[in-house]
Amino acid sequence: MSEPNDLRPVAAPPADLDEVDRRLLDVLVTDGRLSNAALAAAVGVAPSTAHTRLRSLIDRGVITGFLTSVDQRRIGRPLQAIVGVTLRPGSRQAAITAFSEAVRSLPEVLQVFFLGGQDDFIVHIAVSDSSEIRTFVVDHLSAQPSVASTRTSIVFDYHRNGVAASFR
Repeated sequence: MSEPNDLRPVAAPPADLDEVDRRLLDVLVTDGRLSNAALAAAVGVAPSTAHTRLRSLIDRGVITGFLTSVDQRRIGRPLQAIVGVTLRPGSRQAAITAFSEAVRSLPEVLQVFFLGGQDDFIVHIAVSDSSEIRTFVVDHLSAQPSVASTRTSIVFDYHRNGVAASFR
Protein backbone atom coordinates (compact mmCIF):
# COMPACT_ATOMS: atom_id res chain seq x y z
CA MET A 1 0.00 0.00 0.00
CA SER A 2 1.41 3.41 -0.92
CA GLU A 3 1.62 6.33 1.46
CA PRO A 4 -0.92 9.15 0.96
CA ASN A 5 1.90 11.50 -0.12
CA ASP A 6 3.39 9.00 -2.54
CA LEU A 7 3.57 10.57 -6.01
CA ARG A 8 3.63 7.30 -7.95
CA PRO A 9 0.65 6.73 -10.25
CA VAL A 10 -1.88 4.24 -8.96
CA ALA A 11 -2.31 1.43 -11.46
CA ALA A 12 -5.95 0.89 -12.29
CA PRO A 13 -7.33 -1.34 -14.98
CA PRO A 14 -9.03 0.54 -17.80
CA ALA A 15 -12.78 0.79 -17.37
CA ASP A 16 -14.95 -1.19 -19.74
CA LEU A 17 -16.84 1.57 -21.60
CA ASP A 18 -19.46 1.05 -24.25
CA GLU A 19 -20.68 3.57 -26.82
CA VAL A 20 -23.29 5.10 -24.46
CA ASP A 21 -20.67 5.63 -21.74
CA ARG A 22 -18.34 7.28 -24.24
CA ARG A 23 -21.08 9.59 -25.56
CA LEU A 24 -21.99 10.57 -21.99
CA LEU A 25 -18.36 11.44 -21.29
CA ASP A 26 -18.03 13.44 -24.53
CA VAL A 27 -21.08 15.54 -23.62
CA LEU A 28 -20.08 16.00 -19.96
CA VAL A 29 -16.55 17.13 -20.82
CA THR A 30 -18.11 19.98 -22.78
CA ASP A 31 -20.71 20.88 -20.13
CA GLY A 32 -20.64 19.16 -16.75
CA ARG A 33 -23.63 21.19 -15.53
CA LEU A 34 -26.22 19.68 -17.85
CA SER A 35 -29.40 18.47 -16.21
CA ASN A 36 -30.02 14.75 -16.41
CA ALA A 37 -32.84 15.35 -18.92
CA ALA A 38 -30.58 17.44 -21.17
CA LEU A 39 -27.78 14.90 -20.87
CA ALA A 40 -30.14 12.07 -21.81
CA ALA A 41 -31.44 14.04 -24.81
CA ALA A 42 -27.92 14.87 -25.99
CA VAL A 43 -26.89 11.23 -25.85
CA GLY A 44 -30.19 9.83 -27.14
CA VAL A 45 -31.13 7.68 -24.16
CA ALA A 46 -33.89 7.70 -21.57
CA PRO A 47 -33.32 9.94 -18.51
CA SER A 48 -33.30 6.85 -16.26
CA THR A 49 -30.56 5.30 -18.43
CA ALA A 50 -28.49 8.49 -18.34
CA HIS A 51 -28.82 8.66 -14.55
CA THR A 52 -27.88 5.00 -14.04
CA ARG A 53 -24.95 5.23 -16.45
CA LEU A 54 -23.66 8.47 -14.91
CA ARG A 55 -23.85 6.96 -11.42
CA SER A 56 -21.95 3.90 -12.70
CA LEU A 57 -19.21 6.07 -14.26
CA ILE A 58 -18.78 7.84 -10.92
CA ASP A 59 -18.85 4.61 -8.89
CA ARG A 60 -16.25 3.00 -11.16
CA GLY A 61 -13.93 5.99 -10.81
CA VAL A 62 -14.14 7.01 -14.47
CA ILE A 63 -15.60 10.38 -13.48
CA THR A 64 -13.60 11.64 -10.53
CA GLY A 65 -15.34 14.96 -9.96
CA PHE A 66 -16.96 18.02 -11.44
CA LEU A 67 -14.86 21.17 -11.64
CA THR A 68 -15.54 24.84 -12.11
CA SER A 69 -13.49 26.65 -14.72
CA VAL A 70 -12.61 30.15 -13.53
CA ASP A 71 -11.56 32.94 -15.87
CA GLN A 72 -8.43 34.09 -14.05
CA ARG A 73 -8.60 37.50 -15.76
CA ARG A 74 -11.99 38.18 -14.16
CA ILE A 75 -10.58 37.64 -10.66
CA GLY A 76 -7.56 39.90 -11.11
CA ARG A 77 -5.01 37.30 -12.21
CA PRO A 78 -4.65 37.91 -15.97
CA LEU A 79 -1.02 36.80 -16.30
CA GLN A 80 -0.21 33.09 -16.37
CA ALA A 81 3.16 31.38 -16.44
CA ILE A 82 4.56 27.89 -16.62
CA VAL A 83 7.58 27.33 -14.39
CA GLY A 84 9.84 24.35 -14.93
CA VAL A 85 11.51 23.26 -11.70
CA THR A 86 14.55 20.99 -11.34
CA LEU A 87 15.34 19.65 -7.89
CA ARG A 88 18.82 19.03 -6.52
CA PRO A 89 20.13 15.47 -6.50
CA GLY A 90 20.03 13.78 -3.12
CA SER A 91 17.24 12.51 -0.92
CA ARG A 92 14.91 12.59 -3.88
CA GLN A 93 11.69 11.01 -2.57
CA ALA A 94 11.53 13.21 0.52
CA ALA A 95 12.40 16.32 -1.51
CA ILE A 96 9.86 15.50 -4.20
CA THR A 97 7.07 14.94 -1.70
CA ALA A 98 7.91 18.05 0.35
CA PHE A 99 8.15 20.24 -2.75
CA SER A 100 4.87 18.98 -4.16
CA GLU A 101 2.99 19.51 -0.90
CA ALA A 102 4.38 23.01 -0.38
CA VAL A 103 3.68 24.24 -3.90
CA ARG A 104 0.20 22.74 -4.36
CA SER A 105 -1.15 24.76 -1.44
CA LEU A 106 -0.09 28.17 -2.80
CA PRO A 107 -2.98 30.35 -4.03
CA GLU A 108 -1.21 31.33 -7.26
CA VAL A 109 -0.89 27.69 -8.35
CA LEU A 110 -3.40 26.35 -10.85
CA GLN A 111 -1.72 23.03 -11.65
CA VAL A 112 1.36 21.05 -10.68
CA PHE A 113 2.82 18.31 -12.86
CA PHE A 114 5.43 15.82 -11.60
CA LEU A 115 7.51 14.78 -14.59
CA GLY A 116 10.19 12.52 -15.91
CA GLY A 117 12.58 14.43 -18.16
CA GLN A 118 14.55 17.64 -17.97
CA ASP A 119 12.26 19.24 -15.36
CA ASP A 120 11.07 17.47 -12.24
CA PHE A 121 7.96 19.65 -12.00
CA ILE A 122 5.97 22.06 -14.10
CA VAL A 123 4.06 24.62 -12.03
CA HIS A 124 1.24 26.55 -13.74
CA ILE A 125 0.48 29.84 -11.99
CA ALA A 126 -1.85 32.83 -12.43
CA VAL A 127 -0.94 36.25 -11.02
CA SER A 128 -1.77 39.92 -11.48
CA ASP A 129 1.48 41.09 -13.08
CA SER A 130 5.08 40.22 -13.92
CA SER A 131 6.40 41.36 -10.55
CA GLU A 132 4.21 38.70 -8.92
CA ILE A 133 5.76 36.05 -11.15
CA ARG A 134 9.20 37.12 -9.97
CA THR A 135 8.08 37.14 -6.34
CA PHE A 136 6.49 33.71 -6.69
CA VAL A 137 9.59 32.16 -8.27
CA VAL A 138 12.04 33.78 -5.84
CA ASP A 139 10.04 33.38 -2.62
CA HIS A 140 8.25 30.08 -3.17
CA LEU A 141 10.44 28.11 -5.56
CA SER A 142 14.07 29.23 -5.59
CA ALA A 143 14.06 29.75 -1.82
CA GLN A 144 13.41 26.05 -1.24
CA PRO A 145 16.69 24.24 -0.49
CA SER A 146 15.69 21.33 -2.72
CA VAL A 147 15.34 23.50 -5.85
CA ALA A 148 18.36 23.56 -8.17
CA SER A 149 16.89 25.68 -10.98
CA THR A 150 13.75 27.16 -12.50
CA ARG A 151 12.76 28.18 -16.03
CA THR A 152 9.77 30.48 -16.50
CA SER A 153 7.64 30.85 -19.60
CA ILE A 154 4.79 33.32 -19.97
CA VAL A 155 1.48 31.89 -21.26
CA PHE A 156 0.01 33.96 -24.09
CA ASP A 157 -3.01 31.74 -24.71
CA TYR A 158 -4.10 28.16 -24.17
CA HIS A 159 -6.79 25.70 -25.07
CA ARG A 160 -8.01 22.92 -22.81
CA ASN A 161 -9.75 19.85 -24.17
CA GLY A 162 -10.41 18.30 -20.80
CA VAL A 163 -9.24 17.95 -17.25
CA ALA A 164 -7.24 14.92 -16.24
CA ALA A 165 -7.76 13.39 -12.82
CA SER A 166 -4.96 13.15 -10.31
CA PHE A 167 -2.79 10.03 -10.49
CA ARG A 168 -3.43 9.32 -6.84
